[in-house]
Amino acid sequence: MTTATHRPFNVLFLCTANSARSILAESTLNHLGKGQFKAYSAGSYPGGTVNPYALALLERMGISTQGARSKSWDEFATPDAPEMDFIFTVCDNAAGETCPVWPGHPLTAHWGVPDPAAAAGSEADKVEAFRIAFRQLERRITLLINLPIASLERLALHAELKSIGQS
Repeated sequence: MTTATHRPFNVLFLCTANSARSILAESTLNHLGKGQFKAYSAGSYPGGTVNPYALALLERMGISTQGARSKSWDEFATPDAPEMDFIFTVCDNAAGETCPVWPGHPLTAHWGVPDPAAAAGSEADKVEAFRIAFRQLERRITLLINLPIASLERLALHAELKSIGQS
């Protein structure tokens, strides 16, 4: 799937509102996979704002939030959009929706994570829900980064990506 001169792999994380999980994943992959991956995020029904708990957590972790914004997945289905290599849904709602046809036929997998924005309770409970979601996404992203992408056949790579989503 790659050569020594291949551009970074483009990855799109999808969620319904594009305000929490997909933003966490985009920022984390851009931080950990710098040079090897370029991450983006989008939503089927973007909320228009990024959840402040997501931004605060990323900043505490030393991960840049520059450019983080809630946007529609339509931005990535146009002919002039970056061609995606991988697309991951991180919420169950987005996984069940009819997605646009993506240029380049990227590999897709579902990496569902409970919605931390739906957490009820105290301030500490909400912060903890975001921390749990972040750690789950970070673990999956680390597995992705460490995959021998260049040496795997497309079907084997697809199976690995799906397996990561179940970890």
